[in-house]
Amino acid sequence: MEIYFGYDKKQVIQALRYHFISRPEVKILLIVVNVFTIISASLFFFRKVSPLAFLVASLLWMVLMISFWFILPKTVYKRASTFRDTFKMSFSEHHVLLENARGQMQWAWKNFSRFVESPHFFHLYFDSRSFFLVPKAALEDNERTDLRQLFKEKIGE
Repeated sequence: MEIYFGYDKKQVIQALRYHFISRPEVKILLIVVNVFTIISASLFFFRKVSPLAFLVASLLWMVLMISFWFILPKTVYKRASTFRDTFKMSFSEHHVLLENARGQMQWAWKNFSRFVESPHFFHLYFDSRSFFLVPKAALEDNERTDLRQLFKEKIGE
C-alpha cells in the first residue's frame, strides 16, 4: 500500500497534545496538581489557609495546562521540519518506506514498539518518546481499515 501526504498544522498540534497528555508521567503530574489545587481551594474555603496558598495552587495549575496544551506542542511543531514536508509512504510485509524530496528512510516492522490511533493520525512509536505520524486523511475508509489491521499484525497494540 502506498500513500502520499503532507501535514495540517492544527491536526499535528492536536496529535502532539494527545501524545503529551497520554504520557504516564504527565498524567501523574496532572493528577497531583489537580488534587493539590482542590485541597487548597477547600482549605481556603474553610479559612484554613491564606489566599496566597490558593493563588499559588491555581497559578501552578494554569501554568501546567498552558504548557502542555499550547507551548509544548507548538514548540515541537516549529522545531520539526518534518511537518512541513510532503511524503510518499509505502507499507509492505517486511518494512515501511518513507520518501520525500530530501531522501528516504526504511524501517523494519520490528523497529516499531507500538502504534496508537488518535482522531486524525496513526502514531507509530519507535520508543516511548520517538514516533512518526501517519495522517488518516491520506487514506480512504477501506485503506484505513486495512492499514489498522496491518499495524495490529506487524506491531501489536
